[in-house]
Amino acid sequence: MKSTIDLSAAAWVKSSYCSGNGGECVEFAPGVAAASGVVPVRDSKELRGPVLAFAAGGWAGFVSALAAGELAAR
Repeated sequence: MKSTIDLSAAAWVKSSYCSGNGGECVEFAPGVAAASGVVPVRDSKELRGPVLAFAAGGWAGFVSALAAGELAAR
């Protein structure tokens, strides 16, 4: 079953690590998560490009793991 989330009024937020890294940024729309249980994520350079949707719990776990240094860059 495929569902569609309306992102036309989404308030996108850039990662706090965005500045100073040459524009390699992601954005997410936290308000959409509150309404739908899904966190949309996109490339900040491709505002009309594809959006990845993550379950809110999975996204929260990912962000927590990043903050705790549990994920190493490769």
